[in-house]
Amino acid sequence: MSGLLIAAPSSGSGKTTITLGLLRALRNRGVAIAPGKAGPDYIDPAFHAAASGTPCLNFDAWAMRPELISANAALHRSGDRILVIEAMMGLFDGAADGKGTAADLAAMLRLSVVLVVDASRMSHSVAPLVSGFAGFRADVRIAGVILNKVGSERHETMLRQALDAIRMPVIAVIRSDKTLALPERHLGLVQAGEHQGLEAFIEHAAKAVSAECNFEFLLRIARQGLNVPSAANIHRLAPLGSRIAVARDIAFAFSYEHMLLGWRRRGATISFFSPLADEAPAADADAIYLPGGYPELHAGEIAGAQNFRRGMIEAAGRGTRIYGECGGYMVLGEGLIDAGGARHDMLGLLPLVTSYEERSRHLGYRRVQPVDGALFDHAMTAHEYHYSTVVREGEADRLFYVSDALDIDLGKAGLRRGQIAGSYMHLIDLAGATA
Repeated sequence: MSGLLIAAPSSGSGKTTITLGLLRALRNRGVAIAPGKAGPDYIDPAFHAAASGTPCLNFDAWAMRPELISANAALHRSGDRILVIEAMMGLFDGAADGKGTAADLAAMLRLSVVLVVDASRMSHSVAPLVSGFAGFRADVRIAGVILNKVGSERHETMLRQALDAIRMPVIAVIRSDKTLALPERHLGLVQAGEHQGLEAFIEHAAKAVSAECNFEFLLRIARQGLNVPSAANIHRLAPLGSRIAVARDIAFAFSYEHMLLGWRRRGATISFFSPLADEAPAADADAIYLPGGYPELHAGEIAGAQNFRRGMIEAAGRGTRIYGECGGYMVLGEGLIDAGGARHDMLGLLPLVTSYEERSRHLGYRRVQPVDGALFDHAMTAHEYHYSTVVREGEADRLFYVSDALDIDLGKAGLRRGQIAGSYMHLIDLAGATA
């Protein structure tokens, strides 16, 4: 498998910015690349797609079956493209049960690891840090280091001397630069679609990465992976229908590309519509998917989108299967209370009122089992991450039995009325990856 995993000792080391710069720098050099993101993140992949010009897939060693990971990797890098995956958190950080680390993913796909080190507050101590990471697991190969936030030539010399002593190659050196930072909000980075200067930022990051980067060595280690058996026609999550209308704009941006890929491979056709542009779903759709996003930031616009509302209610009246996930679930409800306490009318298709004024963080991997086999026919893995709370629920069937990564029973979640359903869970794969 030709590819690299861009990892770090911890979050906040700068690996996202460096990954974006590296993807653009390789693209500018004519290198065919396939971007990836480890874990369940649904924000960073849009940045990777912007930097590389190619859709970004998630690779999740906790929530995905190994056969799905290898199949998607093989499909994604068709045409001999180099797979460049950004890790999540620290290299050896995983779920609450300790599984599903970026290191597990590197071992599974036989990828060389490039370790990004924030060197702003260290010099010779970089050697024991990197040495410890390099020797921690025999099946994980750290092939080189990118030194980030280096203050001066003297600082760089000390860092290089320390790493020379442990025979660890330095692939690139990135100078301290306060402009190499992306704005954030409560669920992570401000979305790529909202970043007005994104193209200039990515080019600036590419220039910073390229200033002192050994691209020849980087490409050589990327091509040192071993063959990983894979089969493209594996069992995947069943599509919601044969013609699926998917909401997509900055309020509904958290759909996983691997999910849409899987639906297409199982014969479904997918169309997109924008609720914020007051667009209705395709009239011939037999299923509608409202993914997560930031409806709480656009609640007034959603409430006033009459074509969207009319199209959704008419679809519900026709018996169209409708599924809402996290933010999409909130929009299927009767009302959404924003951070200022104002209540906005939502679609009213489920008896649910949610609030962003009353904030409480919910975060973690989940295992979900459909109640009575409704809407879905398999146990699945999922991820939950939101700050909104449920203010009121009315009479409706529950959708899922839920447990967390430690197999602690979290009870039932989600609501269903006939063919209309939703929950806070972001579905990822069929269950079985962590068995």
